[in-house]
Amino acid sequence: RGGARPAPAALAPDVLVIELPAEADKVVALAGRYDLVPPVAMLGYVVDRPARASFLPFAAFSPEWVALRWAARHGVPVRAFDLPLSLSLVWTGDDGLGRHDPLGDLASAAGYDDAERWWEDVVEHRGDGSEPDPLAPFAAVAEAMSAARPPLPATGEEAAREAHMRQVLRSVSRTAEVVAVVCGAWHVPALAPPWPAAAGDAGVLRAAAAAVGTKAKVNVTWVPWTHRRLAASTGYAAGVTAPGWYAHVFAHPGPSGVTRWFADAARLLRARDHPVSPDHLIGATRLATAVAALRDRPVPGLGEVLDAARAVLTDGRPGPFALIHDELVVGDALGEVPDDVPMVPLARDVTATAKRLRLKPEAVGRTIELDLRTDSGRHRSRLLHRLHALDVPWGVPEDGRGSTGTFRETWRLRWEPELSIRLVEASAYGTTVASAAAAALSERAGAAGSLADLTALVEAALLADLPDVVGPLVDRLAARAADDTDVAHLMDALGPLARARRYGDVRATDNGALATVLDGLVARVLAGLLPACASLDDEAAAAMADRLTGVQGALALVDHPARRHAWPDVLARLAGRDLSHGLVAGRATRLVHDAGRWDAEAVERRLARALSVGTPPRSGAAFVEGFLAGSGTVLLHDSGLLSVIDAWLATLAADTFSDVVPLLRRTFGAFASAERRQLGQLVAGRAAVGPVVLGWDLDPGRVGAALGTVRRLLGDDEARWGP
Repeated sequence: RGGARPAPAALAPDVLVIELPAEADKVVALAGRYDLVPPVAMLGYVVDRPARASFLPFAAFSPEWVALRWAARHGVPVRAFDLPLSLSLVWTGDDGLGRHDPLGDLASAAGYDDAERWWEDVVEHRGDGSEPDPLAPFAAVAEAMSAARPPLPATGEEAAREAHMRQVLRSVSRTAEVVAVVCGAWHVPALAPPWPAAAGDAGVLRAAAAAVGTKAKVNVTWVPWTHRRLAASTGYAAGVTAPGWYAHVFAHPGPSGVTRWFADAARLLRARDHPVSPDHLIGATRLATAVAALRDRPVPGLGEVLDAARAVLTDGRPGPFALIHDELVVGDALGEVPDDVPMVPLARDVTATAKRLRLKPEAVGRTIELDLRTDSGRHRSRLLHRLHALDVPWGVPEDGRGSTGTFRETWRLRWEPELSIRLVEASAYGTTVASAAAAALSERAGAAGSLADLTALVEAALLADLPDVVGPLVDRLAARAADDTDVAHLMDALGPLARARRYGDVRATDNGALATVLDGLVARVLAGLLPACASLDDEAAAAMADRLTGVQGALALVDHPARRHAWPDVLARLAGRDLSHGLVAGRATRLVHDAGRWDAEAVERRLARALSVGTPPRSGAAFVEGFLAGSGTVLLHDSGLLSVIDAWLATLAADTFSDVVPLLRRTFGAFASAERRQLGQLVAGRAAVGPVVLGWDLDPGRVGAALGTVRRLLGDDEARWGP
C-alpha cells in the first residue's frame, strides 16, 4: 500500500508464484515496463474461436499487480500456476464453486451486514502498511479462511484448478528454497502443506483433460482496462464497488488520505462551477472523522467520506454528489499498453492508424466534429465508419450542427475494454481495418434479406470509402430492385440510397451507377404509389405516411428532378382520393403544402373538406394526425388552418368527441411543449374575442361548471384561480 514494504520483500523469495493462467508466463514480464499502466487486463482467447475469451483485470492496488511489479524490479522470476486457459475456456462442466460466500460468513460473524465494509475495517484501514510484521495480516486471513471454507473437497473445475496449482508448487519447490505464493484466500486451505499424493492430483488433471477433449490453442496479451469496468456494478464478478476510492486509499493510506480525498472532491466541484471553500474542506474532514469515531471505525471509510461530502460539500444536491461518485468513487481511469505488446494484426493496424490520426482511446466519452472537406476529417471519418462496419463502435454518429449529407459529421467517442475482444473476433475478416471492413460488408451483403438492407450496406461502404465493395454491392442492389415489386420496399430503400449518393458527392466518389439505380427506384415508386395506398388498415397507413415523408426527404437530399413536378403531382392525386386512409391523405396534403404546390387557401379547403359533416369523425381525426405529422408549427404560422381545426373540434358531439379524443391526444401530445403552450395561447385569444370569430354562444353557467371541474382535477381552489 503506497510506499509500504510489499509482503514478498519480507520473504525474500527465490521465485514468485501467482494465481494467473498458465499461459500468462508468456506476458508477465511485460508488467515491469513503465509504459504498461494500470488499469489493464490480461486477455486470453481461443485462436479459432475468439468469442471464447477471458479478461483478468488489474488495478494499481490489485495484489497480483503489486507482486508482479515488485518481482520485475528485483529480478525475481514469476510462475503462473492457475489452470491453463486451454482447459478453462472450453470447460463445460461444473465449476465446483457453488454459491458459498466465505467473506460474507466472516463479516457476519464479526457483526457486519456488509462484507466489503468489514474488509475495509480489518484489512484496508489497518494502519499505513508499515507494521513490524507485514506477513501477520496474511496469516490471519489464511486462518480465517481455513475456518470459513467448507470441509467438503472441491469438485469439477475447482478440483482441477487446485490440483494444477499443487503440481506447479511441487515443481517449483524442487529448485527453490523460498517460494512466495499470491493467490485468492479461498485456495489457501487447499494449497497449504501437507499436500495429497501427487498421483492423485495427476489423475484429476487427466480426467479434466479427457472431459474437455482436445485442448484449445490460446493467445494471451495485455489490453487497456478502466476503473468503471472494475466496478462490481458492471457485472464483473470479482469487482469492487469503488475502484476509484480504493486506488486513492492505496496511494494515500492513513488519515491524511481522507483530507486529500476531500481536496480532490473540492477541485472537481470547482472545475464544474460548484462553489467549495476551505471551510467546506475543514468541515467535511471533521465530520467524516467524527462519524467514524461514533461508528467505532479505525479511520473514516467510504461510507463516512460520502456522508460528509453529501452533507457539507454538496448540501445534499444530487447533481454534484453524483459527479463525486462517478469521478472519484468509481472513476474513469483508462490504462495504457505499449505499442509492441502482442496483438492480432487487425488490432495493431487500428492502433497505428488511430495514433497517426491523433485519435486517442479514452474511457470518458467525448464529442468530436469532423469536416469532410479536410484530409484529417475524411481520414478520421473513414476509420470510424470502417470500425462501425466491423461492429467495433468506438465512435457513435450523432446529429450535430450538420445534418446527414453535409460536409460535417459529429461523433461520440468512448473506448470500452470489450472492443478489444471485438477486434480479435473481427480479425477473421482481414489483417487491416480496410480489408476486414470490406470482407465484413461483403459477407453481410450475401445474407441481406431486403432491398433496404442492401441500400444500407451500400451507404456503409461509401461512408467507409471502400470502392472495391461499392461496385459489387450496387450491382447486387440493381438486380434485387429489378425483381422487387413491393412499392413499400422500394420506398424504404430510397432513404439510404439517397444518403449514399449524397455522401458520394461529398467525398468525391464516382457513383454514376448508384444514381441510375436511384432514378429507377423513383420512377417505380411514382408509378405504383396510388395502388399501394389502397385499402390500408390503421397500422399499414401509419407506416405508409412515414414512408411518404421519407421519400420526400430523400428526393430533397439529392435535389432529384421528381421533387419539383412528378412527386407533388402524385401526392396531390393521393390527397384528393376519397378512398385513401385519413392518415395517408392528411400526410399527402401536408407534403404538397410543404412543397409549395398548394397555397394556403387550397390547403384550408382540403382540410375543411376532410373535416366536413359528411366525413366520419375518426377519419377526420386521422387526417389531422397525418397532416400535422407530429409538429404544430404549421398551425402556429397559419391562422386559417388553426381556425378550421378549432371549429371542427367545437362542432363535435359529446359522444363523438369521446370516441376521437385518444387519437387527438396522440396527435397533439407529440408536439413540443413550447408549441402546445403557444397554441393554447392562440386559442385562448380567439375565445376571448367570442362568437364573432368562432361563432360560439357561450353559456356562462355551463362555462363556470366546466371550469370548476378543471380546478378540482388540477387540485387548485377558487382562491388561487379567482371566481
